[in-house]
Amino acid sequence: MSSASPFLAVQEPLIQAKGADIWDFAEICLQQTAAALQQARVATPSEISQGIATAREAHALGQPSDLIEVLARIQGHGEEHIGPAILELGNKIAATQTPYAPFVPFAGRLIAPSAFYESFDQIHKIARILLSPVIYAEDTDALGTASANPVASSILAEEIRAAVFRRFGIRPFVTIARLDYESWTFLTRKHFEL
Repeated sequence: MSSASPFLAVQEPLIQAKGADIWDFAEICLQQTAAALQQARVATPSEISQGIATAREAHALGQPSDLIEVLARIQGHGEEHIGPAILELGNKIAATQTPYAPFVPFAGRLIAPSAFYESFDQIHKIARILLSPVIYAEDTDALGTASANPVASSILAEEIRAAVFRRFGIRPFVTIARLDYESWTFLTRKHFEL
């Protein structure tokens, strides 16, 4: 690897080695998203329970699934109206979160940070499970992640901070943002081959 690259290909400690499963991130995201949905009062407890069960079924099959998208479908939004419904749910959840995750309409046009993903393979796997792509990685101290679900972006941002600190001893500046449905599905296909 050239010395110009800011990322060193070093093997990270695996989460499994700590007795946890990487899919635990999906469960954490489900629980935190459900709490935010309840706080925002955008769904009934029955809808949230049904959404959690549906997402868990997908996770059990090794397929990433986000509670916001599942909930929008449970609430009866068809494919032609799913984008605005997911954006509105994301807006309501973001209003309950600190820090607030702004909507970034141009994120779908950003270049995938391949060098970062190669160097931090475990982060790439977690990002796939959370459906929260890294939208930029200028170097190891300035990165950003985004999703239709601001909870997923926040969880991934914390994992990025921890991984970069473990490897380089620096605390990176990691931004979180929200995506519209079209950009989100485009980026998750592009970054995670879904």
